[in-house]
Amino acid sequence: MDILHLVDRLEELFNESRPIPFTNNVIVDEDRMLDIIDQMRVAIPDQVKKAEKLLAERDRTLAQAQEEASRTINLAREKSESLMERDSIVGAAQTRAEQILAQAELDAEATRVEADQYIIETLTGLEIEMERIVNQVRNGIRTLQQSQVPMQVDPADPFTTLDES
Repeated sequence: MDILHLVDRLEELFNESRPIPFTNNVIVDEDRMLDIIDQMRVAIPDQVKKAEKLLAERDRTLAQAQEEASRTINLAREKSESLMERDSIVGAAQTRAEQILAQAELDAEATRVEADQYIIETLTGLEIEMERIVNQVRNGIRTLQQSQVPMQVDPADPFTTLDES
């Protein structure tokens, strides 16, 4: 399930909660809130798996680019060796081989940079989304904790509580 949808559901739960008069507190359906939190726990690893899949795809793309560069280099070497027999063509072949090698390296680097940038953007978005969810959960916990009745403490012994009987 989409994490943003779950965040919307959590927010909707808080908005539907009954307010406690004369306070900023609300009564939240604990079962529904815990259900949404459990679904978030399931959805977040899915987002992480997607990011890992993107990293694996980036690595595969880089490996393909390096393999192609290696093939291009080998082709260039083979061509240059066959052309070395001809003095007039040797200079042109070496220049062309160097151009092919330089272009292959530029292409591989460009692919690497694009893949890294995409991964950074995706992981940054995921980080922001996860921080927002954590903040909302913390705010919910804080709200619930503030709505609890505080215990009375015996001033003579702060480590014991007074009975309300």
